[in-house]
Amino acid sequence: MLGLAFAFGWTPCIGPQLGMILSLAASGAEAGRGVSLLAIYALGLGIPFLLSAIFINRAIGLMNRIKPHLKLIERIMGVLLVAVGLALLTGAFTTFAYWLLETFPALANLG
Repeated sequence: MLGLAFAFGWTPCIGPQLGMILSLAASGAEAGRGVSLLAIYALGLGIPFLLSAIFINRAIGLMNRIKPHLKLIERIMGVLLVAVGLALLTGAFTTFAYWLLETFPALANLG
C-alpha cells in the first residue's frame, strides 16, 4: 500500500519528463539523443536511492539530531510552499525566473 501511495504521489513529477524522453527515444531522428537522455534519467533516478542505501546509518543519525526541530522545519516549508503557489498565481515566479536568467546567464545552459 505504501508503494502505491509513493507511486501515486511521484507520478506528476516524473511522468511528463519520462514521457517526453520515451517519445524522443522512439522517434527515428532523435533516437540517439533519446537513448542518452533515458540513460541520464535512469542514473538520476537510481543514484539517490543507491546513496540513500549506502549512507542510511549516517542519515538516521542526522534525522535523530533534526527530530527536535521538525515542527519548525515543517512550518517553514509550509510557508515556502504557499509563497511559491502565490508566486505562480500572480506571475511573480516567471518574473523571478527571468531575473535569474538575466543576472546569471550561465543558468540558460543547464538542462
